[in-house]
Amino acid sequence: MNKSTPSHLEKHLGYWLRCLSNFVSHTFAERLEKQGVSVAQWVFLRTLYDCGGATLNDTARLVGVDKSTLSRMVERLVQKGWVDRSEGQDRRSLGLALTAAGKKMVLHSAKLADENDEAFFHTLSARQREDFLSTIKQLLTANGWSTVTRGRDRME
Repeated sequence: MNKSTPSHLEKHLGYWLRCLSNFVSHTFAERLEKQGVSVAQWVFLRTLYDCGGATLNDTARLVGVDKSTLSRMVERLVQKGWVDRSEGQDRRSLGLALTAAGKKMVLHSAKLADENDEAFFHTLSARQREDFLSTIKQLLTANGWSTVTRGRDRME
């Protein structure tokens, strides 16, 4: 191949990672849709479940979305009866917690997430899954991704 001919799309690892990610995410989204929740909402609800409650600001940082987007999402989840809002420690903060129905929904949806992972990754041994996850984390870390920014600083 000479320098004026671009490399083939299929030669790029990023292309294949995107294909896999889109495929896994789309299938999970279809499973969640039957429960009346989007993938983004599930990530938020699961994060809130793991935290046992948090402020809007903290959750926005943990989930990797801006506060205004999360605020709109929270409003929809409050209307569904899955999230409770309360005043935070100061006048500008908003406390968030799952309701009993929200916790039940997270537990059910977590099973769907497990089933989705199993459906896609069942051909990998436990060791291969560990290695794959380790490689993904290594690449993210080497390229500046952190649990604090979740890559937002690289996408702006």
